[in-house]
Amino acid sequence: MDRNFIWPAEFDRHAAVWLAWPGNASDWPGKFAPIAWVYGEMLHTLSRAGETVRLLVRDARQEAAARRVLRDVGADMGCITFFTAPMNRGWTRDFMPFFVREGGNVVAVDCAFTGWAKYPDHALDNAVGPAVCRQRGMEVVPAIHHGRQVVLEGGAMDGNGAGDVLTTEECLLDAAVQVRNPGFSRGDYETVFRNYLGAKNVLWLGRGIAGDDTHGHVDDLCRFVSRDTVVLCREDDPADANHRPLAENRERLLGARLADGGRLTVVDLPMPRPLVFRGQRLPASYANFLIAERVVLVPTFNDPRDRLALGILAELFPGREVVGVHAVDLVWGLGTVHCLSHEEPAA
Repeated sequence: MDRNFIWPAEFDRHAAVWLAWPGNASDWPGKFAPIAWVYGEMLHTLSRAGETVRLLVRDARQEAAARRVLRDVGADMGCITFFTAPMNRGWTRDFMPFFVREGGNVVAVDCAFTGWAKYPDHALDNAVGPAVCRQRGMEVVPAIHHGRQVVLEGGAMDGNGAGDVLTTEECLLDAAVQVRNPGFSRGDYETVFRNYLGAKNVLWLGRGIAGDDTHGHVDDLCRFVSRDTVVLCREDDPADANHRPLAENRERLLGARLADGGRLTVVDLPMPRPLVFRGQRLPASYANFLIAERVVLVPTFNDPRDRLALGILAELFPGREVVGVHAVDLVWGLGTVHCLSHEEPAA
């Protein structure tokens, strides 16, 4: 690759945030009805803060339904643009391209989406991202390595915009469970990250959190909040399934170096108490927040630790309003705010 791509940090300037209106009831079995109102809450907060939202809908009927909800919650419709495309689900974090900068332009790096290497109904989602990006006149570049398109979801990665990226071994290097790219080694991935995301340094964490349907997405446990600072989830109960993996990840980060040779500052973010529905442990995590231009949307879980998490993030984002989004119903879909959204950086 002779391109000079730079993957901006989420806390960098935005052109827009992409969302897809919920339309697959099987993602929230028995709890689908309230999900539209959670979307309404997110879109109200984003639009009232001046964030441009590009909203994917399946057809005119769904657009009309979305408009009714958005009018009811008082969203600023002048900030919301609709795009029509067929979809299987709506998790834009994972099926939209990685948006990178090259010179003064934003380029869409298109990685294949295979339903987290788990669900067979993913072909429509896989096609959405490049289609709507071309519709907007954006260059789309397929991520190719060893002659095939790389499978990579946005939730598997996080970056600081300065060449450092985070990911997990559980998600990308497990050779038996939810294998995205059979035969890929650590070196193969690092080459892909260098060629298409401008990565100079890869910080490999170990395992993700309990209940994560994606098998280790990093956006449920660790996020960059500035060039040299991350928040990392912490579980103090030694009997909890998350205690040891998160403690091990903390040790890795404290011993890590950034691309410029500096050390990371690691800020502890609490975990909510275990959230279980119908006997299933859910991936409830405050780390699944979205950083927008003027606000940070943080999932909350009717938990005493909600206030603590919001307070920690408010101190880390002094120029942005930190807003909680009720996610007890949302997380039954096995993802929350960050999983559903995908920022597009400004040129």
